[in-house]
Amino acid sequence: MTVAPIDRAAAWVATETDHGAGCVRPRPLAFVDGEGARLYTESGEEYLDASASYGVASLGHAHPRVTAAIADQARRLVALTPSYANDARARYLDALTAVLPAPLDRAFLCNSGTEAVEAGLKISRLATERHGVVACARGFHGRTMGALSATAERAHRAPFTPLLQGVGHVRYGDAAALDEAITEETGAVVLEVIQGEGGVRPAPDGYLAEARRLCDERGALLVFDEVQTGFGRTGTLFACEREGVVPDVLCLGKGIAGGVAMGAAAFGPRVGALPPGSHGSTFGGNPLACAAAHATLETLLDHDIPRRAAALGEHAQERLAPLVGGAAREVRGRGLMVGIELRTKVAPVLAALLERRVVALSAGRNVLRLLPPLVIEEDEWDAVLDRVLEVLS
Repeated sequence: MTVAPIDRAAAWVATETDHGAGCVRPRPLAFVDGEGARLYTESGEEYLDASASYGVASLGHAHPRVTAAIADQARRLVALTPSYANDARARYLDALTAVLPAPLDRAFLCNSGTEAVEAGLKISRLATERHGVVACARGFHGRTMGALSATAERAHRAPFTPLLQGVGHVRYGDAAALDEAITEETGAVVLEVIQGEGGVRPAPDGYLAEARRLCDERGALLVFDEVQTGFGRTGTLFACEREGVVPDVLCLGKGIAGGVAMGAAAFGPRVGALPPGSHGSTFGGNPLACAAAHATLETLLDHDIPRRAAALGEHAQERLAPLVGGAAREVRGRGLMVGIELRTKVAPVLAALLERRVVALSAGRNVLRLLPPLVIEEDEWDAVLDRVLEVLS
């Protein structure tokens, strides 16, 4: 009697389907290893990763410098309450604040971009004593109750209303709408420098500067959500640097620690030190995450990876441009954050790419989003683009 081999990948998918929370349904595929911009199944099948796990794996999978930092720190000290100072945390704060846009010189360390946005909302309320928040249509800031209040998508919000009171949404890129919405009751204006989930939409020239002017004029804090765009993704270390506009609070996450869960809300003298006990995080700023984040930041700087991302992004825009007028309405983005607005739904395109062993993302129903690791090799990036062009031709 021949016993059929156990399909362990199918078993893993079944376990996650049956016992996971249910809010994310795994595809019928499992990965067990990764290296750089490549993912591997248990049987050794190789896929090109053009998603970086929503931009988290900024330096790719199993980057040697990051994994060495994690291993070294794990042998020494993994967890430590912020009530006590720590060498890894102090080194990272020194390194981070050295590269933040001036005058940002403080950071609340947390565990995700959503938590960074939550911190930004609380910081704004503390600093201004105002409850009003202005955010944008198509904006996405997270799924916790405060961040969800700033998120515009009705499908995300509807099951959880009522949310925070005093939050309004205006059209992204419309300076006149901002002018009308920001009042003496507005404590925070929350903007993505490039909308990610909303379709990879960069802010129009001058829009962020006008938001800065209006906030200064009316006493609101300007909060930039750079959870997806920060740490080299768009060709500069922070996307706001291209516009020369500095927010009062800068929310960071995803690629900050090369794959380890971490976030940060950076702020400066306009806010000052937060009152003791006004906010906190059990795991925020733990030594393990700080060691990974420090190694990630040093690698980005030592190898000028933001500049490389800019060049690879320009190359992608040139190669994808012929799609416009055919399968695509527009190709948008900056650096290695690329959005292709399709004339059809994106789901079949994602499936076709997966058949060709490329892992990509959507950004809404009809936008194909490419967020590869920033260390993707040129030939790997061209292979991704070749397969995108093949599917969309």
